[in-house]
Amino acid sequence: MRYYLLGFLWLFASGLAFAQPGTLAGKVTDKKTSEGVIGATVLVTGTTLAAPVNVDGSYTLPLEAGTYNITMTYVGYKPLTFAGITIKSGATTTLNGTMEESATSLTEVTVTGVKQTGTEVAMIQDLKKSEVVVSGMSNDQIVKTLDRDAAEVVKRIPGVTIQNNNFIVIRGLAERYNTVLLNDALTPSAEVDTRSFSFDILPSSVIDRVLIFKSGAPELPGEFGGGVVKVYTKNSVLENTTNFTVSGWGRAGTTFQNGYQQSSRSPTDWLGFDNGLRKVPGSIGDQPYDSNAPLNREQLQQAIGGLRNEWKPTLTTAMPDLRASLGLTRKFEIGRVYVSNVTAASYSNTHEQYNVLRQRLETGSGSYIYNYNDLRSLSASRLGVIHNWQARLNDHNRIDFRNFLNQYGTDEVVHRTGTDYAQGGNGRERDNYALHYQSRTIYSGQLGGSHDVGAANNATVTWATGYNYVFRDEPDYRRFRTGRDVPNPGEPQKPFRVEISQVGSQQDNSTYFSKLKENTYMASGQWEQRLPGRDSTRANQYKLRAGFYTEYKERNYASRFFSYVPGNEEFHNYGLDTLSIDKIFAPQNLDPKTGFVLKEGTSDNDSYRADNTLVAGYLSAVAPISDRLNISGGVRLEYNRKFLRSGSPLTPAYEEKRYFLLPSLNATYNFNDRSLLRLAASQTVNRPEFREIANYSYYDFTNNANIKGNDTLRTAKIYNADLRYEFYPSKSEMLSVGVFYKHFTDAIEQVTNITNGSTLDLGYRNAASAYDVGVEVEARKGLVDLTENTFLRHISFVLNASVVKSRVTLVSGDDKSVDNNRPLQGQSPYVVNTGIFYQDDERRWQVSAQYNVIGPRILFASSNSQNFSVFEMPRHVIDLAVTKGIGRHLDLRLGIQDLLNQYTRQYYDSDRSGGITSADRGAFGRFRRGQYSTAGLTYKF
Repeated sequence: MRYYLLGFLWLFASGLAFAQPGTLAGKVTDKKTSEGVIGATVLVTGTTLAAPVNVDGSYTLPLEAGTYNITMTYVGYKPLTFAGITIKSGATTTLNGTMEESATSLTEVTVTGVKQTGTEVAMIQDLKKSEVVVSGMSNDQIVKTLDRDAAEVVKRIPGVTIQNNNFIVIRGLAERYNTVLLNDALTPSAEVDTRSFSFDILPSSVIDRVLIFKSGAPELPGEFGGGVVKVYTKNSVLENTTNFTVSGWGRAGTTFQNGYQQSSRSPTDWLGFDNGLRKVPGSIGDQPYDSNAPLNREQLQQAIGGLRNEWKPTLTTAMPDLRASLGLTRKFEIGRVYVSNVTAASYSNTHEQYNVLRQRLETGSGSYIYNYNDLRSLSASRLGVIHNWQARLNDHNRIDFRNFLNQYGTDEVVHRTGTDYAQGGNGRERDNYALHYQSRTIYSGQLGGSHDVGAANNATVTWATGYNYVFRDEPDYRRFRTGRDVPNPGEPQKPFRVEISQVGSQQDNSTYFSKLKENTYMASGQWEQRLPGRDSTRANQYKLRAGFYTEYKERNYASRFFSYVPGNEEFHNYGLDTLSIDKIFAPQNLDPKTGFVLKEGTSDNDSYRADNTLVAGYLSAVAPISDRLNISGGVRLEYNRKFLRSGSPLTPAYEEKRYFLLPSLNATYNFNDRSLLRLAASQTVNRPEFREIANYSYYDFTNNANIKGNDTLRTAKIYNADLRYEFYPSKSEMLSVGVFYKHFTDAIEQVTNITNGSTLDLGYRNAASAYDVGVEVEARKGLVDLTENTFLRHISFVLNASVVKSRVTLVSGDDKSVDNNRPLQGQSPYVVNTGIFYQDDERRWQVSAQYNVIGPRILFASSNSQNFSVFEMPRHVIDLAVTKGIGRHLDLRLGIQDLLNQYTRQYYDSDRSGGITSADRGAFGRFRRGQYSTAGLTYKF
């Protein structure tokens, strides 16, 4: 699949062939109000060359070099004509106009233009006109920050936080409770152990807008608890542009410091995938394990020749991170068809290294089970391509073709030192390593259209088809442990010895391989019929909608692991066990009698084949009851069949077939043109994912945990209610305050299971019940109408905050020993985002300062008396950015992310109080990733 990248790059390069005209740009404003004249037209006098005026009053009109007469027109206004306007090739000529209302009655005029959805004004207007409770972020706001990817963008939306730097948490509900759509198609997940779209794979430069729907509607997916996230990539084009951006980033504690990387790297690592250097040896074969035909000793010994005997990394100096992107927008006409193209290619090569304090406490005594220090080094390469086309056949018909391809590879090394006390005595010192490479290939494509039909164009048909492909490769994941007993006082210190398992283990001198392949096919359609209301305005029309959504997903997952074990315990040369890791498995020591042999520890359950079929249909209506009250709602019927069969013939196949009837109701009461009240209620569901029901165990070296599925999980039901007041001081400002409540039955969470030894066991479980209740506030306000000071009029503020409370009842009663009645996993009791922005378009200055903090949240939840819940503590984050235009084509950007560089702190709730108090001790994890600084240039051709 990754070879499709070549085809995308060819299409990308073809965009360069279009010519570069000059540009006429400016603003058209009302003489009385000084606001933009939305819908006005700027045209070359006496021709059809024209451009629409956007919601903020701006326009752009590409023209070939020459001298023109320009006219600005709009219904109800006196036309403006400017003579002798000179356009230069590759340059922008500014022409502003102030229009005055006309008392003359004019005949009806139809104005056709391309709606710009990525502006802040357009975003505010969309939020205001929405039929449901929704929050969002526009491209205008994104470009004011240093946010590099979608994960950093969405965390600034009210009620949203990010976990593990890429998974989204909405209203305190973990990633599994949130549905993500990319351009209105359900997104693929490349995570084996988590149901989530990894937001870090989507560069912020290609995002047009992000919307988070927090109340249900028949048109939205029926599976969500926190919200439905819709990410739209750029598609419409007003002018031909070419932008190239390059930036260098430095991280404190990493850049120009010595760090680890794997000794052998494939020639394609820099592109984000392995070329076969780390592949499974040919004698083993790239097939799932079969207990009916296991590999014999001769085949395993032959496989040794194909495995790399490299167990330790090499030291290297980390250079500054490199990020580069090239963006093209093109528009042209084929006959009467208006065609536009948005193409963007981005590349990044990044590094980070930091120390992590890791501890585990024993319940009852509170003493350490282990006390480790991890040195984690991570190098990542990402290549992404966005290639979107739009064809406007006429004013009432549009076709969209969107493509997203991302290739992402990471090279991770963890060096673990410290003491393990699980075996008693004085403890055992550890010197362990994990060398982990993985790559992800994700492609998402959609073809869709929108068509106004009927004699009066009073109906609209929308349709879409889509395909998603995921390939996740985890080749030759190598882990080993060495240890030595801590001596009594006065005794000599013994050397470290390689831990040798007699039966094979994922933890001890093992090499692990896994592959995940997933294909998803989808189709959707909707008919919207508009009926006359109390008057002829579009806002007062009744609407009837009927639609469907169908999706088929198939996944194949297979993993295998191999360990070196003694070939014959009776004749084994135990003197070999004292050798260092780089010598112990040398060819002369791989002997089936006195040395080591390769043993496979894979079981039939370590692979599975699964598929899921979802068919949904819905009916809904929008009814403007009065000038002030608007009601919408309906029902959605979903049928879902989930099937999973492991590789084990002894494990019964999992199959669930369920129908759900999901009603929803949304009401909006408009007090006036600037303020309104929303009320919403809906029922939704949350289904188990493939991994959560797949009954195999995976060892997570980073968290020292085994993760296992549970095939008894039940689908959760969620009842949602929202109430929100919204006030819009102007077209680009808003203030809102809302409350919400959610009740769960059979809520699904990842919890700790009964654990033996120092390794934590993580699994999935249904809680008896749960609830989530909270308050959200949001403000977007500028100073332009509050002061006459020129400097202050360029300043605007963004503030949003949430206060949330949730509780889970795992079992009946109030058993404190199992952390009953604790908060939901991942739920923060508060979230605060604020930012101050200075923007002077005339002098081309842009400055921003942003602040973010989240309250303590559960990272891992305890479900038994042998483990404690782990809380992630608050962390204050400040980001600063400055952009300055230089000349006509160049922008310089400087910035600092995570200015305070505070510790990420993950502590045990050892007194089971439902939070971290002074009585708690022990750090599950404590680290600082380092302050991140950047300097970058953008050149606009």
